[in-house]
Amino acid sequence: MAENNEWWRGAVIYQIYPRSFCDSNGDGVGDLLGMVSKLDYLADLGVDGVWVSPFFKSPMKDFGYDVSDYSDVDPVFGTLDDFKRFLDGAHDRDIKVIIDQVYSHTSDEHVWFKKSRSDRTNVKSDWYVWADPKPDGTVPNNWLSYFGGPAWTFDPRRHQYYLHHFGSFQPSLNIWNPEVRDRIKKTAGFWLDMGVDGFRLDVAHTYLYDPELKDNPVQDTSNFWPSDLPHGNPLGMQQRVNSMCRPENYDWIREFRSFIDQWDNKCLMAEAGGDHAEEVATSYSQGGDLFHMSYTYGICNSDMSHNAVSSSVKLTNELIKDGYICWATSNHDVTRVISRVNTFSGKPRDIAFYCMALGMSLRGSFCMYQGEELGLPQAELRFEDLQDPYDIHMYPDHLGRDGGRTPLPWYHNMPHAGFTTGLSTWLPVAEAHLPLSADLQDTDKDSILNAYRHFLKWRKETPAIRKGDIDIHNTEEPFFVFTRSHGDKKVMCIFNCSDTCSVYRFTEDEANIKLSPVEHVSHGVIDFEKDKIKFNPYGYAFFEVE
Repeated sequence: MAENNEWWRGAVIYQIYPRSFCDSNGDGVGDLLGMVSKLDYLADLGVDGVWVSPFFKSPMKDFGYDVSDYSDVDPVFGTLDDFKRFLDGAHDRDIKVIIDQVYSHTSDEHVWFKKSRSDRTNVKSDWYVWADPKPDGTVPNNWLSYFGGPAWTFDPRRHQYYLHHFGSFQPSLNIWNPEVRDRIKKTAGFWLDMGVDGFRLDVAHTYLYDPELKDNPVQDTSNFWPSDLPHGNPLGMQQRVNSMCRPENYDWIREFRSFIDQWDNKCLMAEAGGDHAEEVATSYSQGGDLFHMSYTYGICNSDMSHNAVSSSVKLTNELIKDGYICWATSNHDVTRVISRVNTFSGKPRDIAFYCMALGMSLRGSFCMYQGEELGLPQAELRFEDLQDPYDIHMYPDHLGRDGGRTPLPWYHNMPHAGFTTGLSTWLPVAEAHLPLSADLQDTDKDSILNAYRHFLKWRKETPAIRKGDIDIHNTEEPFFVFTRSHGDKKVMCIFNCSDTCSVYRFTEDEANIKLSPVEHVSHGVIDFEKDKIKFNPYGYAFFEVE
């Protein structure tokens, strides 16, 4: 086994959605050279690594999450040489690079699927999940896709149905097949040999399925709805115990981890959802032979209220054991966090500070979605502006993807906010984002961007926050309180998870210890006394415990 310096523990990883980050050639779509041009921005921000969403060859029906060639760059993003330039530039700045790998499915335009669907006897006939119709010609079972309909599509070439957990253009790979596993490993080896520092594994809970294709049982939705699904998606009405989240997944993950461990200092970060996202995510990183860490939707799709945060963090803390978690408050699949939080206070800037500090103070690593450091709200788009097949299909119940994927505003006084020199952009630049442009915030010492820079610097210098254990205090709404500790150093963290001014009264034990305020990273503190502290809406305070 190769060495692993565990660089990923406590890391802050910046998610780049390439289409919307920066466009270098004026075609209105972000690309790899655009990413190269912003490497100094990322270095100044102070992130430890970047996660790059798919840039591989693809028909772009799901904007890269429908891969047609795992080992090449789609021309819309550039070339392999462009990616190597980005990789080398990031490494020169001591920034790690992990890339998305979508192993659960491919595009229906991938050569593997074209061969597999041609007949039932070809060499790749079993590379995808095929099943005969029921005697009445209907789908093999009741499994549903994330896109809201049956997870099966009939193919007239084979007179069979193929499985797809997402769009019908994303057929599921048959990872039960050893040949498919070997081909996935070969793909991973290609990028590891190039020098990437690891992978973010897309929808890892969907890798394997029940070989007998048994129906999923009914979900009790009277008091429960899965956190990885918007309300209204019928998939939430099933317990996904046969279509995904299979116990056999662990064996395949161990096999893949063993393969990855041949390279030095690599990281596997899994997106793991399902009916009980925290339980799946924590289980996928335990034992030292599964994923290095898992990416959870526990707070990523929440309103960041006291109940949402405390329940998710407490449950994760109870379940994590020797595993490791990566937190996030937004990503490319959900509504931006600024627009999910109760905004009755009328101060989205305070919400941006609150989400930053809370997310990056929890035990684990943290994924920061591009634009969070600018405090961008969800863009409001017209139906005719939508590009995402999921948003279009689920309209109007779900508008959480395209509205969070609009181009970043770099310059407030340039066309298209400096994202492109072209005449148009693939999604419109949001007018509401212009006052939050990076150039304006760069020179404003009190901006959200500079708060992120400052907080990240403090975080790196504070082992208790970066790598310490967590002890969650028993507090009532609206306060969420915990202590991070590393060696003999402790930091107490107090958050007002509400849109009203609130007073936190220290317990007797807390009042009897010496607390030194860390004022330069606290925010919204009105008054601090020995036995209490008064906060503005979404205010928070850090104390060194002596």
